[in-house]
Amino acid sequence: MSLLRIDQNLTKHSYYAATAPREQRHPALQASLDCDVAVVGGGLAGLSAALELADRGYSVVLLEARQVGWGASGRNGGQALVGLACDQSVIESQLGREAARRVWDMTLEAIRLIRQRCGRFAIDCDWRDGYLSLAVNERKARELRNWQAQMQRDYGFETTWIEPAEMPRWIASPRFHSGLHDRFSGHLHPLKYSLGLARAAAGLGVRLFEDSPVIGIEPGPPPKLRTAQGSVSASHVLLAGNVYLQGLAPALESRVMPVGTYIVASAPLDPALAAALIPSGAAVCDTNFVLDYFRPTVDQRLLYGGRVSYSTATPINLASSMQRRMARTFPQLKDTPVEYSWGGFVDISMNRAPDFGRLSDRLADKAPGWRNVYYLQGFSGHGLALTGLAGKLVAEAIAGDAERFDTFARIRHHPFPGGRLLRMPALVAGMAYYRLRDML
Repeated sequence: MSLLRIDQNLTKHSYYAATAPREQRHPALQASLDCDVAVVGGGLAGLSAALELADRGYSVVLLEARQVGWGASGRNGGQALVGLACDQSVIESQLGREAARRVWDMTLEAIRLIRQRCGRFAIDCDWRDGYLSLAVNERKARELRNWQAQMQRDYGFETTWIEPAEMPRWIASPRFHSGLHDRFSGHLHPLKYSLGLARAAAGLGVRLFEDSPVIGIEPGPPPKLRTAQGSVSASHVLLAGNVYLQGLAPALESRVMPVGTYIVASAPLDPALAAALIPSGAAVCDTNFVLDYFRPTVDQRLLYGGRVSYSTATPINLASSMQRRMARTFPQLKDTPVEYSWGGFVDISMNRAPDFGRLSDRLADKAPGWRNVYYLQGFSGHGLALTGLAGKLVAEAIAGDAERFDTFARIRHHPFPGGRLLRMPALVAGMAYYRLRDML
């Protein structure tokens, strides 16, 4: 069964879809076109790249298999955070401290880029500043405090430490020991943001086509993309479909794994109760390896995410099980019903670092016909901000300045072990181990 078929069942009860109607639709491709750059994937990475390229004067065609923002870009937790999904030590060990500092600074740029785009293109996506990273016990608090000290010392990143006695001022939950507040990160409505980027890209001349899955790539020059009813020939191609490429680039498949993640939205809360849960209005995440994350919305709801599936199987009784998780964190919500429940797949890499590069570098024969085919994947659940930066970096590379893109491309990645049949059971077993560690 394809991931698209599985994922379709998780889109029906999305709070985001209910609160961000699609006012602009784009036709399916039914012609043979030529352009400077063809983008595969209408999520945040593809839309950001298309926007940046059009801004530089390139002719751009974007092909989306479903609708823009349909995948993880329009269904994620809405938390726009600095940093990567992996620890900075992973980057330091591979690239050195100086390059790791450049990578970190680029993740700060990714947050600023969201704010800049919202201002320039008048995108109202419910942005709110602030992020809380909370530890559930003393041991995890020590680890978080050490991280805070390291980031301040080595990267100049300032956060506010929250002692146990101060926690009630930050969150109305008995579950957490202590934590830190990051005022630079924040949260937003991801589908509103995705649709806003699509409008902006179209306004700059990008030709967007929905319901146009790419069924084949022919190497160049120039590379050619084929759909059921059309084709696009382009000087450069960007693959930004992540786990939804569906066999289009087999050389990339083993480098990422689809992981299901699930979210619910509560019924509207009494305004006083909603304000009391998280007085700062920040997004929140615990520091467990298998973590919970949640945030308030502008219409006085709580969005709560936490269940994951490493086997692509949707959890049974998703809404009720997620409501129990929410009530375990906030007992005052034990009788609050859940009105929306949904999910989708994110792409994780083995080391949780992003995987950017050129398709020719992943092929054994280094075929020159694939040299101008770029890819962006492996955001590992930390991509709401990073996808926007990734689109900018690949646009810079296509325009002739690949230094920043190649900094990320130098990060080494290993395929998931076990091949197509065994890699998923191996990951399920590994995650069971980390769940047990969190519980103990």
